[in-house]
Amino acid sequence: MDERFIITIGRQLGSGGRLIGEKLATRLGISFYDKELILIASQESGLGKEFFEQVDEKTSYSLIGGIFGTIGSLGDGNYSSNYLSGETLFKIQSDVVRELAAKQSAVFVGRCADYILKDYPRCMNVFISADIEDRIKRIAEIQQVSEKKARDIVEKTDKKRAGYYNYYSNKVWGAAESYHLCVNSSVLGIDNTVSLIHQFVIQRFGLKGE
Repeated sequence: MDERFIITIGRQLGSGGRLIGEKLATRLGISFYDKELILIASQESGLGKEFFEQVDEKTSYSLIGGIFGTIGSLGDGNYSSNYLSGETLFKIQSDVVRELAAKQSAVFVGRCADYILKDYPRCMNVFISADIEDRIKRIAEIQQVSEKKARDIVEKTDKKRAGYYNYYSNKVWGAAESYHLCVNSSVLGIDNTVSLIHQFVIQRFGLKGE
């Protein structure tokens, strides 16, 4: 019996979703992927990571959007066209997610991992939100900006994440029906939210508790 399992985490900016994912992966003793996916995708494709950073989930998307590059900037990769659409880069990154999920249990943060792994039999999708005041405060501290600037960053980033998710998936970013579990990290705090999700994972996959 295949004992591997996957947890995907979608999150509002400033909700602590990435930190929660890291702590959860550590507690479960499994791999954790977020920004690492960009590096892996760039290495496997032969493209520079800047291409993937441009179609990261903070980027706005439109049906006619794309990324223009030059043949010389593509390195030794197999993609020789001087036009790389967001869909092409998304497919490369999606292939990396599937390959990693096929090898080991892991936590994936963002990048439509829940949609990419929608047919994976042992996958649990989580969305982390938080009260807007807590999110603004966290971003102001992390990025060393004013709360006014932090609010602007939070609002714009959430809009772009939603655009990325809604564009590439057939679901709605942050909507409860898109996930197995939605949690407001402001209610319990980071560590207790990790514990809550951890218990949910144990029950869902029939794992042995601590």
